[in-house]
Amino acid sequence: MKILNRDKNQVTPMMNRIITATAVTLLIMALTVPVHGIGQSNARATAMAGAYTSLAQGYYCSSFNPANLGLPANQMRGLQLPGFGLSVKNNSFSLDDYNKYTGARLSEDDKQELLSKIPSEGLKFSADAEFNAIGIGIGNFAISYSVIGAAEINLGRDAMELLLNGNSFAEVIDLNDVYGEGYGLRSLNLSYGRLLYKNSDRQLSAGATVRYLKGFGYEEIIEADGQLVTLYTGFEGEGNLVSRTASGGTGYSLDLGAALQINQNYTVGATFFNFLSAVKWTEETEEHRYTFAFDTVTLANMTEDSMYTSTDETVAVNSFTSHLPSVIKVGLAKTKGKLLWAVDWEQGFKKAAGSSSNPRLSTGGEYRLVAFLPLRAGFGLGGKQGTTYAGGFGLDLSAFHLDLAVANYNAIIGSGGKGLNFAINGGIRF
Repeated sequence: MKILNRDKNQVTPMMNRIITATAVTLLIMALTVPVHGIGQSNARATAMAGAYTSLAQGYYCSSFNPANLGLPANQMRGLQLPGFGLSVKNNSFSLDDYNKYTGARLSEDDKQELLSKIPSEGLKFSADAEFNAIGIGIGNFAISYSVIGAAEINLGRDAMELLLNGNSFAEVIDLNDVYGEGYGLRSLNLSYGRLLYKNSDRQLSAGATVRYLKGFGYEEIIEADGQLVTLYTGFEGEGNLVSRTASGGTGYSLDLGAALQINQNYTVGATFFNFLSAVKWTEETEEHRYTFAFDTVTLANMTEDSMYTSTDETVAVNSFTSHLPSVIKVGLAKTKGKLLWAVDWEQGFKKAAGSSSNPRLSTGGEYRLVAFLPLRAGFGLGGKQGTTYAGGFGLDLSAFHLDLAVANYNAIIGSGGKGLNFAINGGIRF
């Protein structure tokens, strides 16, 4: 096996194999795990950039704030019809970039322009999805069944630079920035809200959502490290990549919420998502391990097997437990009148599939010039999604409603965005 190439514009076959194996692993995670997904199918929330904590009513409270069920003004008897939402984004390239460079012969200027778009943390891809099969709201209670999933993968900037520019003398290529996680879950949700205090229009409530989770896919890169050093005499390097997978498991999660109706027009609320959570993966639990090592490989010794070693194996492992990311959201909303608006602040506690440790601020509005045709728009900054421009509309016929929404990441409209979010859902009130 050849592992040396002195042309700076070429990637060594060994490194190409390492990077390709890493990329394939990450792509498999993205393509085989249905792509935090909770609430993704709510088109009204999507159109308002996710600013929905204090606006959610009835069966929608399960995904945003169960405490809203304790406020009489937010209770709703009805049936939530099937809905779907999907969000896909990356942190570096737009559709315009894809159309410009795919299949093209890259000049040095093109390569530098592409690299300049990749932040120091590396090329990150994420996807979230939710299919809500059905939901029922009756007074203080809401029950729903959904399929949710999330995936996040990251390929380090050094690896991307090597793919574009090849190796050069005295260069250190670091593989430590590679990480990824993805999961798919079926979720049966039960929410309850209770009024704790009332003084005229001022009301305080608390609530909880309990989810029974049935996992059907999980993969996580649990270890990725290594370096390649280009020397005058040859190459030295070592590294390994370990991922953990499973095809089934069961678990639970618990959300806690509080809501305060300040008066008839304004409500403030807070939700602690996944206050407790655990999914025990028990089916087809495996580890996939790839390692490599080579010492001062040169043109003279590159064909000697003793100069390098590599292993590629899959082994069965014991059952293991994963946890859904914890997130806190706080929201203020104007809940009455032709013009409604909301502002939400969100804080996650770790970088993981479905969440970010970066804070997020989102705001949205809904205007009804015509009573049955609400128009919506939203804007968000920070968090996992980054800059978000959103919009949508609904058809509200009292007993029936249908909502559609689309959100663009990093661009108001068009192909300059770095991702897209689409959602559609409806329901029947009775």
